[in-house]
Amino acid sequence: MANDETAETKFPAYIKEGADGSLTVTLVRGLEISGAPVTALTLREPSLDDQLVSQKVGDNAEAEVALIANLAEVAPADLRTLKMRDFLRLQEALGFFYG
Repeated sequence: MANDETAETKFPAYIKEGADGSLTVTLVRGLEISGAPVTALTLREPSLDDQLVSQKVGDNAEAEVALIANLAEVAPADLRTLKMRDFLRLQEALGFFYG
């Protein structure tokens, strides 16, 4: 077994891993969904099918928005209201799944 397979992943303080492999990301600015403030989003671990379906949406940016929205179970339109620093945190969390 390679060393990187046994090493524990180090997450930034704003990303917490759940027992099921999901990642909860604390947002800096947050967003509003259906009138309620949201300060964290949880991304379930993606399947290969999630990746393939998101690629059918369009270019890389649109596909990534669709994938993150799907994993967080929010509408892509809601995700598009995020400030960039919050979206970058979600991108970073997504990157850990590809680790």
